[in-house]
Amino acid sequence: MDSLKNAVGLGGENKEQSSEQSSSGGGFMDKINSMAGGGKESEAKEDYLDKGIDVIQEKVLGQGPQNNESAIEQAKDEQMSDFIRSKYKSATGSDVPIADK
Repeated sequence: MDSLKNAVGLGGENKEQSSEQSSSGGGFMDKINSMAGGGKESEAKEDYLDKGIDVIQEKVLGQGPQNNESAIEQAKDEQMSDFIRSKYKSATGSDVPIADK
C-alpha cells in the first residue's frame, strides 16, 4: 500500500519534498515578484511603521511569517501605514516621527 501511495504521490516523503520546494523560493514567479517590488530584498527596505504592521499581522492576527511578502501584500501594508500617517497628522497636527521610506 505504501508503494502505491508513493507512486501516486501521497507518500510521506513526497509531501516533505513538495513542501520544501514550495517554501524554498526561487523560480520564475519569485523573480517576477521581486521585479514588482516584493520579496525579501524589498522587506529590508521597509520603514519601521511598515515593519510594525508586519509584526501585528504575524503575531496578533496570525497571518503567518511576513518576511517574504508578495508585492501586493507589501502595497497593502504601505496603504495601511499611509492611512495611519494621515490620521495621526490630522489628530495631532504633526507628522509621525518615523520617516517614510
